[in-house]
Amino acid sequence: MFVRRKHALRRPKDGPLPGTRDDDLSPTSSRRYEAFGRVMAALAAEAEFIESCRDLTWWRGSERSWHLEWRDGPYASEVAALLDERMAGLVTADAPGGASSAVLRVMGVRFVLRAIDPMGRVSVRARPGFWRLAEALDTTRATNTRHPWEELLGG
Repeated sequence: MFVRRKHALRRPKDGPLPGTRDDDLSPTSSRRYEAFGRVMAALAAEAEFIESCRDLTWWRGSERSWHLEWRDGPYASEVAALLDERMAGLVTADAPGGASSAVLRVMGVRFVLRAIDPMGRVSVRARPGFWRLAEALDTTRATNTRHPWEELLGG
């Protein structure tokens, strides 16, 4: 009995299979990761944003885009304005942002910002019980109680 075998395409020694793309190693993909890194660095430098958000998540989207989503915290339009201020010249708005969503491009890479139940920066600052590092380290204000940094250092 004669059995015919099916042969799969063999992988060339110096690259991916013919007709396929290696998405994570292409020059456009490296630009996408660089833009993502710059956005995350700008957001990490803003302590108030990081402290006020809950459940900050991100994922790669279709068409070489990134999606950022968070609960509470600032409005999406406020985050877009913050990124525009911190990364002058690299950010362009795709659509006018609102309270819950904003779309912008950083270095040509599309970012979709989505805020779930946002409070806005003004409400976050006024929220009682919100611990801020800047207030905890402020040595200029006189109080009857010990400063938080004195508690931390045992002084």
